[in-house]
Amino acid sequence: MEPKVGVVTGSKSDLKVMEKCCEVLNQYGIKNELKVLSAHRTPDEATAFAVNARESGIDLIVAGAGMAAHLAGVVASRTTLPVIGVPLKSGDLGGMDALLSTVQMPPGIPVATVAVDGAKNAAHLAAQILSLKYPELEAKIMEQRNDMKKNVLS
Repeated sequence: MEPKVGVVTGSKSDLKVMEKCCEVLNQYGIKNELKVLSAHRTPDEATAFAVNARESGIDLIVAGAGMAAHLAGVVASRTTLPVIGVPLKSGDLGGMDALLSTVQMPPGIPVATVAVDGAKNAAHLAAQILSLKYPELEAKIMEQRNDMKKNVLS
C-alpha cells in the first residue's frame, strides 16, 4: 500500500497555492488528489469527503482556505485522520483571519497549522507524519534535507 494525501481547498482561486503542496508530495512519491470544496458553499460535499476519506485510501488531509478558513476544522470534525490546515492569504487582512480561524480549534478536534500560504511546508509535514506508517519516506525526507544543506553551503 502507498501513502495518499487528500488536498482540499475552499476556492478555485486558491489552486495556485495548493498546487505547490501537490508538487512537493509528488517529489516524495506520495499520491495525492486535489479537490475544491468549501465549508460554506459545498458543506455536504466537504463533509462527505471527510467522512469517506479513510475508506477511499487517504492517510492524511491537507486543507487550505482563506478568510474565515473553516474548511480544515470542518474536515477535522468529520474524520479521525490527521488534518493539516493551510491558512491562505486573501482579503484585507492578509491571511491573519485565516491563520487565526485555522489554528484556534476547540480541544479534541486538532488541526496542525502551517504558515499563511505555507502549502509546501504542509506537504513536508505530511511526509514526516506519514513516515511513521511508511518508513521508506524517511530516506526521502533525509535526502531532501541534505539537498537543502548542499544548496545553503554552495
